[in-house]
Formats: sequence, structure tokens, C-alpha cells
Amino acid sequence: MKKLLISAVALSLLAGGATAASAAPRDVREARQDVREAKRDVRQAKQENRADRRAAKRYKAGRYTPPRGYQARRFHSGQSLPAAYRNRAYYVDHNRYGLRAPPRGYEYRRVGNDVVLTAVATGLIASVVLDLFN
Repeated sequence: MKKLLISAVALSLLAGGATAASAAPRDVREARQDVREAKRDVRQAKQENRADRRAAKRYKAGRYTPPRGYQARRFHSGQSLPAAYRNRAYYVDHNRYGLRAPPRGYEYRRVGNDVVLTAVATGLIASVVLDLFN
């Protein structure tokens, strides 16, 4: 479809006032330049669309499903996070949600609508960010 559109634009530029056979070399160069600019504009529009889609996805929190057998509860600093919350499904990317970078050896985890900063090795909760996903 894109090739058809570009060739149609090129032919219309060439046909304007002279036939393709009698076109001067300068006209051909200008037509080629116009085609290159049209291609560049199409590429740029596609990149902008991709960037917009990525930005729209970036701040959507995925659907939360608690680990099997666990009920909703609030955690506090100093408690230990259950091992079921320590897999990648509950990992929270700090850049995505505007949180400070965690210290070495710590990660953010999602528990309900809250985010907790936990030690990777022990699961000890260092701090709780309340209602980040509401």
C-alpha cells in the first residue's frame, strides 16, 4: 500500500506539465527527492504512533491476582513478606511508577494496591507505599 501511494505521488509529480520521457534530469531529481521526503514523513509518523502506544501502556497497572491461599491484608515495616509474593509476577518497576530507585539488595513488590520495599534475600519489608495503584 505504501509503495503504491509513493509511486502514485511520484507519477503525479512527473506528469505535471511534461511526460516522463521528456522530463528534464532536474525534474527527475526533484521528484525523487519528494518521494524520499514522503517516505521519511511516513516513517516519522509511524515512530510517533509507536511512542504514543508505548506511553499509553507504560502507566497501566496489570490486573492483580493474589497468590493462591492468601487473603487481602496490609503489611507493615519490619514484617516478612510471604514467599509467594517473591516471584516476578509481583515485581514493580520503580521507573514506571515514579518511585525512587531501591537500594542494592532490595526490590519493590505489589501487594494488593500497595507497594512494599523488601529485601531480596530475606523478604523483610523495609517500607510500604500505600495505594499506588488506585
